[in-house]
Amino acid sequence: MLQPVEVERLLVIVAHPDDVDFGSGGTMATLTAHGVHVTYCIVTDGDAGGSDRAMSRAEMASMRRKEQTAAAATVGVHDLIFLGYPDGRVEASLALRGDLSRVIRQVRPKVVVGQSPERNYDRIFASHPDHLATGEATLCAVYPDARNPFAFPELLEEGLEPWTVDEMWIAGHPVMTDIVDVTDNVDRKFEALRCHASQLPDPAAMEVRVRQWMAATAVAHGLAEGRFAEGFRVLRLV
Repeated sequence: MLQPVEVERLLVIVAHPDDVDFGSGGTMATLTAHGVHVTYCIVTDGDAGGSDRAMSRAEMASMRRKEQTAAAATVGVHDLIFLGYPDGRVEASLALRGDLSRVIRQVRPKVVVGQSPERNYDRIFASHPDHLATGEATLCAVYPDARNPFAFPELLEEGLEPWTVDEMWIAGHPVMTDIVDVTDNVDRKFEALRCHASQLPDPAAMEVRVRQWMAATAVAHGLAEGRFAEGFRVLRLV
C-alpha cells in the first residue's frame, strides 16, 4: 500500500478538468492532509464537455477552469497549471512532451501521477482518447525527456535543469500494483466531484457508481468491507 508520508512533492498530469477528481481525488485529499505539496497540470480546458449547445466553447472552458480550481481547493490543492490544448484532439506529440517536461522541471516532483496510455476495457470511461494520449506523453516526459539535458534544449535556455522523477503512479491502468486507502477522505473526494456541476447531470448516480468502484478496489487488495481505495500501476524509476 502506498504511504503518503513518503512523498514530498507530487505533480498530477491529466487531460481534462475532473479527471483527477474521478481517478484520484481521495488520494490527493489524503496526501495534502499529510502535508504533501500537490500541483495539478491540466492539459485541456474541457471545452468539448457538457451538453448545453447554447453555451460557447470559450464559456465552457472558462467554467471548467473555475470548477477545477474550486474542486482542487476542497482537497487542499492550490497550484494549478492549465496548458489549454484543444479538448478531444490531444495527441502524444513532441510539443506536448516538451510542455510537460517543462512543467516537471518547474515543479520538480518526487512523484508524478498520470493517466494510463493503455486502454482499460473493464473501465472504458478511463480510456478516453485524450486520456490515452496524455498518459503516453506524460510517460515520455517522465522518462526520458525531463531527465535528459539534451531533450528539448530550449528548456536549458530557459534555465530549467533536468529533473529525475522517482516514481510514476498511473491511474486507470488495467493492472493495479498499489493502492491508497482513502476511506478517511472519501467525503472530500465527492465534495470535489460535485464542483464539476456542468458535467454531472445526475450527481447521486455518479456517487453510487464511484463508491462501488472504490469499494471493489479496496476488497480486491485485502482491505476490510466498508473501506474505500484508489489504485495505481506504480513505476519506480530510480
